[in-house]
Amino acid sequence: MVQKTLGDISTFITKGATPTTYGYKWQAFGVPFLRSECVSSHGLDLRQSMFISESADQALRRSRVKDGDILMTITGNVGRVVRLRGVGSANINQHIARIRVKDGTFDSGFIYHLLSQQSMREYYESIVTGQAYPQISLTQVRSTLVPETGIREQQAIASALDDADDLIGTLERLLAKKRSIVHGMRQELLTGRTRLPGFDSPWTPMAVAARSVMKARIGWQGLKTDEYRTSGDYRLVGGTDFVDGRVNWQTTPYVDKWRFDQDQYIQLRVGDVLLTKDGSIGKTAYVDALPGPATLNSGVFVIRPIRDAYDPRFFYLMLRSRAFADFLGRLSAGSTISHLYQRDLVTLVLDVPPSLEEQQAIAGVLLEAEQEIVVVRRQLAKANSIKQGMMQQLLTGRVRLPMEDAA
Repeated sequence: MVQKTLGDISTFITKGATPTTYGYKWQAFGVPFLRSECVSSHGLDLRQSMFISESADQALRRSRVKDGDILMTITGNVGRVVRLRGVGSANINQHIARIRVKDGTFDSGFIYHLLSQQSMREYYESIVTGQAYPQISLTQVRSTLVPETGIREQQAIASALDDADDLIGTLERLLAKKRSIVHGMRQELLTGRTRLPGFDSPWTPMAVAARSVMKARIGWQGLKTDEYRTSGDYRLVGGTDFVDGRVNWQTTPYVDKWRFDQDQYIQLRVGDVLLTKDGSIGKTAYVDALPGPATLNSGVFVIRPIRDAYDPRFFYLMLRSRAFADFLGRLSAGSTISHLYQRDLVTLVLDVPPSLEEQQAIAGVLLEAEQEIVVVRRQLAKANSIKQGMMQQLLTGRVRLPMEDAA
């Protein structure tokens, strides 16, 4: 495949400037002045922008950018790219390179997707100079090779990848919306500010330790990491295996049977609530299913209600609420907690509905809403995976689009 360089096909590959160097001041609003922080892996982030006056915008022609331009970070976290669409007038600082495609045989969207590949990012990271402040030069950017394929094929590839980006963007917005809704639901339902129909009894304080059985591995009991197995019948669960409030059984190591038998109190059951006490303090998981026998490493508490003292699903949700976050904040009193002791949990008191029925109803509503988030997150992960596969195939020429369909 014939190749050209970015320098061959672009009118401008230059970098911006800092307005203060020319006597201009920053403003609270005005014309956006984009910093490298604005160029994120998720697209252009205008929340990180500075602002300059219109007169400064007119004077700093060298740093001005427009829709269709491709921006690339050339210092710090190098190789991130975005394509400007719907931004209007804006400027860039000296840490960003501006690429403006001029060659009519190249599609700007195709070049953008080509540069946004992970392999291109890794290439730029491999040629940085400077350790304290990594950077790449404009010469290096200009010398980047791009394949010279037909413009119609480039446009078809860009269109297909744009569609994939649009789907990803839609799912990201839906995920953010659902997260916001669930956050609001938690604020209302887990504080008693909003009550579900049929419940009106006042909430009452519950001393968690007095209503619970709390167990953890006593130290490591001699358990060493070289005892971890990659397969077996008896799983070992740690806080690093907690994902979205559940145990990711795909990542748990295994231990021998005698290790599992060593402590019956930390052998997991369906309905257990897990809480990390070392490392990332306060991570939680609810055991809604068990693929087989499992036990805990030394960094996790298992908490169970005494004789149906409370609904464990509701309690799990309370541990993910502001009330428990505030409790941990009071324990730390401004310092970092390195370990959560069982004696600390003796002081944990939560306001809860007096009836199991209301606790179960609240848990049902919130967990159903959380499951919707999980579904969208999986859809988003799948969409990202599909797009990565498309890029690997289409941008390398391994798969060619039929041009009769691309006209």
